[in-house]
Amino acid sequence: MSAEVCAAFEAMPPQARDAALQLRELIFDVADDTPEIGPIEEVLRWGQPSYITPKKKAASTLRLGVPKNGTFAIFAHCQSSVISDYVALFPDQDRIEGNRAVLFDTKDQIDPNRHGLLIKSALTYHL
Repeated sequence: MSAEVCAAFEAMPPQARDAALQLRELIFDVADDTPEIGPIEEVLRWGQPSYITPKKKAASTLRLGVPKNGTFAIFAHCQSSVISDYVALFPDQDRIEGNRAVLFDTKDQIDPNRHGLLIKSALTYHL
């Protein structure tokens, strides 16, 4: 983790940071299980830890951060169909912010299977 990304996590409130780090681990686990996307890179975008696939350009960027209406969130590009496709598969399972985010209040709300599918959808979006 770069110093910039580490600082972004450190700037989050403790509860959000712990949960965002859990989502970060899930992102890397999904990436490891999805070799067709190539290597994943963790960068800072809009001041938030972000996940891209620069070699294959397979991913729609995912970001982790603190939203206005929740403790923490996973954000997708608002002009992609990542969130709307996810909601179609899992209606009424999560709090959603438009086309851009899944909102969480506690890390207990992270479902590795369900949210892993969201992550995989974003990481393979351009394949």
